[in-house]
Amino acid sequence: MASKDFTLDDGLMLTVYKRRGNRHLRLSIGPSGKIRVSIPAWAPYKLGVDFARTRQAWIRAQHTPPAVLKQGQQIGKSHHLQFVPKPGHAKVTSRVAATEVIVSYPAGDDQAAAAVQAAAHKAAVRSLRLQAEQLLPQRLASLAAMHGFTYTSVNIKRLKGRWGSCDHQQRIVLNLFLMQLPWELIDYVLLHELAHTRVLRHGPDFWQELKAVLPDVAERRRQLRDYQPALMNG
Repeated sequence: MASKDFTLDDGLMLTVYKRRGNRHLRLSIGPSGKIRVSIPAWAPYKLGVDFARTRQAWIRAQHTPPAVLKQGQQIGKSHHLQFVPKPGHAKVTSRVAATEVIVSYPAGDDQAAAAVQAAAHKAAVRSLRLQAEQLLPQRLASLAAMHGFTYTSVNIKRLKGRWGSCDHQQRIVLNLFLMQLPWELIDYVLLHELAHTRVLRHGPDFWQELKAVLPDVAERRRQLRDYQPALMNG
């Protein structure tokens, strides 16, 4: 898949992708804030750039700059971020250790540099996924047993715009970014999805079901509005 990077008039970075089988132009903004335009493989890149320019007002309204990650920042419940300058290092590398997310970069660079931050973001998401896969299914099972709920499966995914979901087959999906929330709000989301195993759609019956197991549901729901399902600043 061929691609090229461009800069729009207001300084926002754009990547135009050529995709086989595409018949239409598609504009999207990824969870990290990256702006993408997909165009047919035969089309010139300028077509994608011009298309994005016609949508710049929408892009500015939707675009959220990615969080700037910092030295020592807590990642989820069990990791801290470490930036390590390496003399003689030719490229940026990262790894997730037992209690640290380690990003190594050439000593002449700065940890705020785009390439260093991009590597840190990817490594932080890997860390959150590992933590979520280890902790959230256990906590969900515990809450289900405590309150008499049943469900068929649970999966961890990177979701945009929501913390979790439950379908009519009682399959629950949880957002890996939950690991950044306080535990009382994590429990709120888990119980919210468990309540959907009994009442699928929001309505008076659903909120009554949830309040039966979580009396302060209104307060926790209000607190959750202060957070977004994305990588957060330290």
